[in-house]
Amino acid sequence: MCAKASMEEFEALLNESLEIDTPQEGSVVKGRVIAVEAGQAIIDVGYKMEGRVDLKEFADLSGAVEIAVGDEVEVYLDRVENARGEAVISRDKAKREEAWDRLEKAYANETRVDGAIFGRVKGGFTVDLGGAVAFLPGSQVDVRPVRDAGPLMGMKQPFQILKMDRRRGNIVVSRRAILEESRAEQRAEVISNLTEGQTVDGVVKNITEYGAFVDLGGVDGLLHVTDMAWRRVNHPSEILSIGETVKVQVIKINKETHRISLGMKQLQSDPWDAVEKAYPISSVHKGRVTNITDYGAFVELEAGVEGLVHVSEMSWTKKNVHPGKIVSTSQEVDVMVLEIDSAKRRVSLGLKQTMRNPWEVFAENNPVGSAIEGEVKNITEFGLFVGLENDIDGMVHLSDLSWDQRGEDAIQNYRKGDTVKAAVTEVDIDKERISLSIKALGDDTFTDAVDGVKRGSIITCNVTAIEEGGIEVDYNGMKSFIRRSDLSRDRADQRPERFQVGDKVDARVTNVDSKTRRLGLSIKAREIAEEKEAVEQFGSSDSGASLGDILGAALKGIDRN
Repeated sequence: MCAKASMEEFEALLNESLEIDTPQEGSVVKGRVIAVEAGQAIIDVGYKMEGRVDLKEFADLSGAVEIAVGDEVEVYLDRVENARGEAVISRDKAKREEAWDRLEKAYANETRVDGAIFGRVKGGFTVDLGGAVAFLPGSQVDVRPVRDAGPLMGMKQPFQILKMDRRRGNIVVSRRAILEESRAEQRAEVISNLTEGQTVDGVVKNITEYGAFVDLGGVDGLLHVTDMAWRRVNHPSEILSIGETVKVQVIKINKETHRISLGMKQLQSDPWDAVEKAYPISSVHKGRVTNITDYGAFVELEAGVEGLVHVSEMSWTKKNVHPGKIVSTSQEVDVMVLEIDSAKRRVSLGLKQTMRNPWEVFAENNPVGSAIEGEVKNITEFGLFVGLENDIDGMVHLSDLSWDQRGEDAIQNYRKGDTVKAAVTEVDIDKERISLSIKALGDDTFTDAVDGVKRGSIITCNVTAIEEGGIEVDYNGMKSFIRRSDLSRDRADQRPERFQVGDKVDARVTNVDSKTRRLGLSIKAREIAEEKEAVEQFGSSDSGASLGDILGAALKGIDRN
């Protein structure tokens, strides 16, 4: 039993010794250079084993090889023995294994690693991390797009590992993360030394449509276009250029986002402080049109002070036109100050107020009753619009077109572009209305014809037409119509056919209508009136005399007279 135990112990010790003395394939071992020949270095890795490594595997980034006999190096043992009885070793693999171990620790600890960009590939660059090759995406080279990466090639610099997979041999790094971190530290330091309201010098780095970015020495601030000047600035390039040094004031600092708002106009006096004193209400000033919109035009009174001329205040006569057809950009105009709101920094201006109201001028030059001449501008269902001086219009209503014709008929005699004469009948300055009358310039035939005629008068007319419903008669050129029921007191005589054209008839005036220009006539009313008058003169119904006797006596009295 003792002999057997001793043999087992001896065998275990032998195996342990062999394991210790024989290096494991696939591991990194130390060796010593014993010779350099034929472009190779012969390395003794111990254990009575030697191997060969090409000198290029010892080259640095510049391609230089520095190795000599006696140098100790680490190599990767692929196989213990090849066909020639030599160990198969590699310096590149040893460096790669060493690098991966080191990089995995750095990745786990989120620490930076040093490397150098040595090549360009699709989508980015290759980076040597001291034995391991990593991929640097183009977007991770710098905080801003880099057009020329030449100056960065071969330069040793720090990188941040974003992703690594040892099994696949993939490593992705970022130079941008390092720059952003440094930039953030620098920004934090610069921002800590800034205070709101402080005046600093900066350099214009970039210009956009909405403002400019100014470098304050490691941190950028935004100078918005509205904070560049008190006046309107259409584009920052009007007053700034890239590379220019400017003096700005720190308006606001956001400690969380590290955003800085800057201003230039805050270093100048605010022109609005003296606006109310410089531009009293109703005063007239010269200004320059800076902007035109659908609702009006902005006029600059001085640098930093603009007012709006609303479209309703631009012209007395042009009501529905675009402001661009009245004024143009950069045009100098006279404007009147209508209202000032200093709190809202608004000035309301008027353009038309600097010119006389054309309706007032017309009223002065053309009093009611005066005759004017103008061109028919428009024809509507209710009258004519006639163009007058200073681009204003007057209206002739249908009822003011003719004495003799209905308005609907009379308006058919006019065409757009005709020149007409009319009389001024009314001027309403507040409502901007002028009323005209064409018929007022002609004779009123109706008034002349019925002059002295009133209701109850007896007039003699000429029969001009016989109709079924009555007869048409003429009195001094005025046509009237006597209805069948008014032709006689007796129903049997209410027959139009008993009259002939040319007959003269006496009729009583029952109505004088100047509006419709018609006389109301009745033969029946005349007969009743005559009967009543006869009764009053020659008897009454109580005396016992018959109506025939009374009328006979009345007729004899008329004959004697």
